[in-house]
Amino acid sequence: MSLPVLTQRFRSLWQPRRGLAIAEASVIGLVAALSAVFLKVGSGWLGTWRVHSASILPAWLALPLVGMGFGFLAGWLVQRFAPEASGSGIPQVKATLANVPMTLSWRVAAVKLISAIIALGSGITLGRQGPTVHVGAGLAAGMSRWVPTSPDHRRQMIAAGAGAGLAAAFNAPIAGVLFIVEELLQDLSGITLGTAIIASFIGGVISRLLGGGSLDLNLHLTQSLSQFSIPEIPFFLLLGVLAGFLGGLFHQGLLFSIKIYRRLHVSLPLRVALAGFISGCVVAMLPASFRDNTGLREYLITGDSNALLAAIAFVAQFLLTLVAFGSGAPGGLFAPSLILGSCLGHIVGVFESQLVGGGSPTTYALAGMGGFFSAVSKVPITAIVIVFEMTTDFNLVLPLMIVSVASYLVAEKVVPGSLYEKLLQLNGITLAANVPIEGILTTLTAKDVMQQRVETLDVDMTMDEAIQAFSRSHHRGFPIVEEGKLVGIVTQTDLLKIRDRNSPNDTAIREIMTPSPMTVTPKHNLRNVLYLLDRYQISRLPVVEGRKLIGIITRADIIRAEADHLNCDNATMGPQPEPSYVVYQTRAPSIGRGRLLVTVANPETAGTLLQMAAAIASDRHYEIECVQVILVSRHSSPTETQVRTAKSRRLLRQAEVLAKKWQIPLHTQIRVAHDVAQAILETIDERHIDLILMGWKGNTSTPGRIFGTVVDTIIRQATCDVVLVKLGNSQQSNVNSQDSRVKSKNSALNNQHSFNSWLVPMAGGPNARMAIKLLPALVTLGTDPQIRLTRVFKPSELAPDMTVLEQAIRHLIRRRKLSSTVVASPVKADSVSQGVINLVKAEGYDVVVLGASREGLLQQAIQGNIPEAIASGVESTVILVRGAINN
Repeated sequence: MSLPVLTQRFRSLWQPRRGLAIAEASVIGLVAALSAVFLKVGSGWLGTWRVHSASILPAWLALPLVGMGFGFLAGWLVQRFAPEASGSGIPQVKATLANVPMTLSWRVAAVKLISAIIALGSGITLGRQGPTVHVGAGLAAGMSRWVPTSPDHRRQMIAAGAGAGLAAAFNAPIAGVLFIVEELLQDLSGITLGTAIIASFIGGVISRLLGGGSLDLNLHLTQSLSQFSIPEIPFFLLLGVLAGFLGGLFHQGLLFSIKIYRRLHVSLPLRVALAGFISGCVVAMLPASFRDNTGLREYLITGDSNALLAAIAFVAQFLLTLVAFGSGAPGGLFAPSLILGSCLGHIVGVFESQLVGGGSPTTYALAGMGGFFSAVSKVPITAIVIVFEMTTDFNLVLPLMIVSVASYLVAEKVVPGSLYEKLLQLNGITLAANVPIEGILTTLTAKDVMQQRVETLDVDMTMDEAIQAFSRSHHRGFPIVEEGKLVGIVTQTDLLKIRDRNSPNDTAIREIMTPSPMTVTPKHNLRNVLYLLDRYQISRLPVVEGRKLIGIITRADIIRAEADHLNCDNATMGPQPEPSYVVYQTRAPSIGRGRLLVTVANPETAGTLLQMAAAIASDRHYEIECVQVILVSRHSSPTETQVRTAKSRRLLRQAEVLAKKWQIPLHTQIRVAHDVAQAILETIDERHIDLILMGWKGNTSTPGRIFGTVVDTIIRQATCDVVLVKLGNSQQSNVNSQDSRVKSKNSALNNQHSFNSWLVPMAGGPNARMAIKLLPALVTLGTDPQIRLTRVFKPSELAPDMTVLEQAIRHLIRRRKLSSTVVASPVKADSVSQGVINLVKAEGYDVVVLGASREGLLQQAIQGNIPEAIASGVESTVILVRGAINN
């Protein structure tokens, strides 16, 4: 069995299933626990070595040097191999789960794990719990790439990995689940809770076993029983208020520290080294117990009452954590929050015992841990459960609830909002609140948008018959069926590979098809479908029930569904449009390799557009389809409305004259329609159009539109190549073809435009390459045309990459043997649009050819669209090119 067959069967096997989610969550829990244990042991070993070195060498020498050296090494690892591994890691995980494109992979997890061990071993006052969450999420993200499922499934696995990391770090599996629900994913669906519970439980159990503990949740930290009485409630409320206020101050201090470090304009290794050096210097001046953060926390919880020591520890931990976290060192805030909370609780407990008597500082220290944690992270339920799981002391539940809830309410009043979201905002990332993710992609299914009429090939056909089927169709791939059941798929690429091997034409199609192709069911939502299309870089997916083929779905279908959703407000107002109706048509022999559609509406520009269409059709051996649309009221049917076609037919006769001179097959038609864009799209579909050429006025006053209502719809929904032309100011006729037959006596062609100097900005995208392929045909409209290829680069760049321009020149001169003068030179500017506009105005280019990205056309209506900005800012002709959607 061949490798492709095995790969396809593996893909088909690992479709999203509940059993798969459970198995994957189990593995994620195990791996996250192993990484947490490794982080705990590694950082503990380095910390022990650091403390021991301070007993051999003077502490004022050993601690600063170790802090600076290890800090620099940790910062260098992060900066060199994975900049995403800096800081706590929880903001990065939260952004990833909110569908913000951030790198989360095995590489990030490995760098985070090693750098966190080194950073924590240097003595900086950060914790290992945040990095453990980040590492668990990174490992889960890496595993999810092995198992191709869906975006929702991947997010659930990443959340499970993060929860397993937290559970392993704290030995608190319930807290791991709650942290997912309360902070990260905020999802209570069955599959999310199930995977989170499994991963967190396994992570917690494995961490306890390998960490030397047992399944008994009673820890030695609370060997002395905590005490609680009703009269102490005011003191716990006081502790909650203090924790909330100081937690809010701590929140603000962390953000301020980050801003201060950024003003220094130094690299990450130097920042972390500076933080390690400062921490070492300060800790060297404090009592020896401050050199071990874990030991300090245990002493404050279980040791003798010492309010002065607790106050010193609080101030030192507070300031040193700000210094360490602001540097971007790989470390978290959970452990520092717990230490600060235990210090604050110890102080209040000592105050209560001296004022009233009978209280236990241990109870206040533990309650303070939960309160300060709740104030900083804004997760009160998780804070309560973490401390409870660490102690399993039911006497702590009520004090924990009082302090944690009070501190949360005060902190939210003092500093509203999540700390993690504000950390993301400092990096320019804003998480939208209460906005449905992906909109229509999550509500529509494959059944809603699939094409039910599917052209298929029989498994017994030969390669020669398949080639003939491709030549008669505009499709680039066909499903292969046997007795109505899907058995494979064949694409043009498959045929080209076989042809290169010189295989005989009678080769059976079953030998060249891709067997057991990736499929979807009718119930898959569009987001899952789009994920699979992008994951495997394919343009179509068969829709099956069992093995029966019931439809096919392409990228174009998804984009069309999105466009229909965007236009739903307009579509639901007034009578709905009916299909257009052809009232006049002419047909020529269908002998071309493809078909070009040109829309004519304005007699003043029709002549120039037709010349462009003729030039492209001649170069590509295409037929021309010329369409004129007559609009009628939506209150009347296009099939029943009387219209006058005399003016439209006169306009189409211009095209007939030109096509006759160029000896190009020409088809014409006049359609009566409610909507111009709908009529054009129907023509594209019915006539199997490969390229459409349209006029464009260069700007629009329609709110929410980029190019105009009709053009925007064509760009979003037309599956073929699209060429938009905004003609510049009219000049005297300089248009001469290399063939004198182009000149027409028709008066509509007397008003011409110059096409002698051409500017083609390039950035290397697929549409820019399409623009280069069109140039040899278009430049025939000019006399001695001059072409300049350019690339806009920012002043901050040392030198632009000229590779794309050099490849374009080789294509034009060597492959297409273009005789025109072609030069390539970059231009420096702050923005692409302004750079091109300034260049056109300075050197007076006649034509600007732009390749536009499909994403930009759909999404830049608010942020600004480069082609629209250039077209509006220059007097020259602008040609905008967009490749076929299902390429």
